[in-house]
Amino acid sequence: MTEQERFSAMMEDGIALRRHMASAMFPLVLHAVGLCEAALRGGGKLFFCGNGGSAADAQHLATELLVRLRSRVERPSWPAIALTLDPAALTANGNDYGFEDVFARPLSGLGRQGDVLFGITTSGRSPNVIKALQVARGMGIGTIGFLGGDGGSAAPLCDVALIVPSSETARVQEAHITLGHAILELLEDRLIRT
Repeated sequence: MTEQERFSAMMEDGIALRRHMASAMFPLVLHAVGLCEAALRGGGKLFFCGNGGSAADAQHLATELLVRLRSRVERPSWPAIALTLDPAALTANGNDYGFEDVFARPLSGLGRQGDVLFGITTSGRSPNVIKALQVARGMGIGTIGFLGGDGGSAAPLCDVALIVPSSETARVQEAHITLGHAILELLEDRLIRT
């Protein structure tokens, strides 16, 4: 396969995944938007967690809420926390309790019933994201999964499991950020109408 053919194949794979999301995920996306809207209207917070590139996506999406998503929309800052942001807490937790608890432990202290957690894992099998989803369920925190492959062990722990049907990490990550932006834009539209 030439580089041009490889590049075209990457783009076509991404297009196919977007088409799948557009045709199959709308009801799930609306459910996710509804959970987030209820949390923010009720004085709650949105939490995000993931590893590696998914940690960067967690930070990216939280920042869209805290600062600004669209430059033409003026609105207040909304409470969103990426559980990936505090290196002192992450390393202390990893050292004292283990890497599996790096998101669950801070969530247990910061989260409250009615909040929402986005667990981002391209495989659906990240132990620390799964543990955070378990803790969230036990606390009455809504759970939204940005997952890949078959959704893995994370899928049954999610109130809304947005599963990108691919095992290509890069394509899954591209789809996750697309889904994240779509959810946040729809959420912003709902919240600024009132």
